[in-house]
Amino acid sequence: MPRSMDPLVIGHIIGDIVDPFMCSVPMRVIYNNNIEVLNCCELRPSQILNEPRVEVGGSDFRTLYTLVMVDPDAPSPGNPNQREYLHWLVTNIPATTEATYGEEIVPYESPRPMAGIHRIVFILFLQPCRQTVQAPGWRQNFITRDFAEIYNLGLPVAAMYFACKRRNEAGSRRR
Repeated sequence: MPRSMDPLVIGHIIGDIVDPFMCSVPMRVIYNNNIEVLNCCELRPSQILNEPRVEVGGSDFRTLYTLVMVDPDAPSPGNPNQREYLHWLVTNIPATTEATYGEEIVPYESPRPMAGIHRIVFILFLQPCRQTVQAPGWRQNFITRDFAEIYNLGLPVAAMYFACKRRNEAGSRRR
């Protein structure tokens, strides 16, 4: 697929959050056992309340990965002054397993957009070795590029995102 048609380029994931890279490891993100995240799809806040199952590919279980989940549009796309909001951070995930086999550094926090359409991004990095990662002191203003540089992670090996916006999910109108 031409780079100009890559959903990560179209959605400004490449550029806003990470530098250009080639996806080299399969990754699947599944919410509530049956809602699979596909690039550019839209999920409601009620669908993402619980931690997703993140399946990591690869061929050698001794290979380790780091998963970062961020919202570059917090608190609103028009004024993203908390960019990037860190929703989840898991390290030392063995290849061919799920994120639950890794070490959760920052617990999952469900995205709750208050205004506009938010891009919720999952980024997978190949680790050079097993390592200890310090949890940041706060979730807002996390910078994925800086984090990758500090821990010598290089470019991502996989990424995907979905859109999420606040809406009246019950279907009733306020009067």
